[in-house]
Amino acid sequence: MPILPELEELEQLMELGRGHLDTRIACEVSAGDKRFSVYQLALGNPDPSLPSIGFFGGIHGLERIGTQVLLYFLRGLLNRVEWDKSLQYLLQNMRLVFMPLINPGGMWQSTRSNPNGVDLMRNAPIDAAGSVPFLLGGHRLSPVFPWYRGAIGAEMESVNQALCRAVHEELLTRPFSISVDCHSGFGLRDRVWFPHAHSVIPIDHLADIIALEELFQQCYPNNRYLFEPQSLQYRTHGDIWDYLYLQSQQSRNVTFLPLTLEMGSWLWVKKNPRQLFSRHGMFNPSVEHRLNRVLRGHTVWLDFLMRATCGYENWLIKDPGRGHMHERAIARWYKP
Repeated sequence: MPILPELEELEQLMELGRGHLDTRIACEVSAGDKRFSVYQLALGNPDPSLPSIGFFGGIHGLERIGTQVLLYFLRGLLNRVEWDKSLQYLLQNMRLVFMPLINPGGMWQSTRSNPNGVDLMRNAPIDAAGSVPFLLGGHRLSPVFPWYRGAIGAEMESVNQALCRAVHEELLTRPFSISVDCHSGFGLRDRVWFPHAHSVIPIDHLADIIALEELFQQCYPNNRYLFEPQSLQYRTHGDIWDYLYLQSQQSRNVTFLPLTLEMGSWLWVKKNPRQLFSRHGMFNPSVEHRLNRVLRGHTVWLDFLMRATCGYENWLIKDPGRGHMHERAIARWYKP
């Protein structure tokens, strides 16, 4: 069985969390003659009346830092769960779900896509409204080119189907849930994206998004995260989180807030320009002290989201204030 460093660490954490973690193999994938398991882990109370949060990473095989951030965060939780009473309280009142390494085949091959050449973030059955950037917005020309969506009429890739099952079973069955998908993206800012990616139409839960951002700003006023809808940067076909958000809208009793953390990789390249000559270096910090700083820094954000999920009833916007908050968000993100 081939071993990736991240996969090896994940399996070590599964052993460390024995007795606390619910683990399953969500699916298995092949990369040439190699075969990998895609793991789904859960921690906390399975009661469907309680809120839940999902942590996802490794969708793009080149962006190892997303998986590494989640493993770092999970290790801290598992080492605290025996003695930390505040964490024990949280886990009694919510559910945590982890899929830290969704595309192990792509990570093994050092490709953005999965071993079939499909970009998993362009693979959902949803088309963008209006034009999208050539290639970047998703296409069906050939897996030779990046951002390939897959063949017309084909089912979603097996790992995306497994991801959707996990979200439906563990998040969309709850009254409130958040997902955070960790990526590395070009830019000098760490960005938090929310739907839509396929359309410039604002989502129905825009008031809750801006309330969550302002809550974070109040708690951590010196953070560098830039919140925005993905469509403010560019639109894409096949976004998996747009697809799942729209499915969550079929139930009026469910609030699902999918977020994407886009870590600004130019922050690392700027300080070490030699990284541009490495495919891995363009998307991941290569210097140890910088890697450690990234791991520590984003743990604050993940911990905040966990606590905000548990206490959602204390900050989620209710009528009659929703209309006012929605208009504030429209003025901020959708009006020039």
